[in-house]
Amino acid sequence: MISLVLPDRSRWNSWVAAMDEFDGAVLHGFSTFGFDDADLRTSDVFDQWLRREVLQRSEGQDGFVPATVWWIIDDADPSEVLGSIHLRHELNDLLLAEGGHIGYAVRPSARGRGVATAALELCLEEARRRGITRILLVCETDNSLSRRTILSAGGVLENTHGIFERYWIALDGSRGRVDASH
Repeated sequence: MISLVLPDRSRWNSWVAAMDEFDGAVLHGFSTFGFDDADLRTSDVFDQWLRREVLQRSEGQDGFVPATVWWIIDDADPSEVLGSIHLRHELNDLLLAEGGHIGYAVRPSARGRGVATAALELCLEEARRRGITRILLVCETDNSLSRRTILSAGGVLENTHGIFERYWIALDGSRGRVDASH
């Protein structure tokens, strides 16, 4: 079973190992904005990142909207970070166009096991608890795996905007097309 846990020092090395598997690719959902991946391997920089993420949950930091990042773990081995998922509590213009409410990434060695689908469902539950009634998810047009994950969670394609596909998920139990004007 997949769980979402708040970042902590006990899983720090596994988180770094998960990032290493991306071999320099963009870490969607890892919330490393403003930090160099190599620097996050040092205790002091990790502690700075962790402090920012704690503050970020209630008030946007460094120009970002309030958000929560969780590490994705498998209850069978809770010491291993399988990936990361990031819920933005609100949208600004950039996120509305290209980012959405949720970003996520699963380390390559953990893919193909339903980890992203399970983590997304858990994150949607967190969004419901926060009173968010509609979630925007965005993926690149060539990312068929992310598209499949979004569709399996009930995503409804609103449009394609440049290289991005924009999907809405209604969290209030309604089905069908989501009115994006609200």
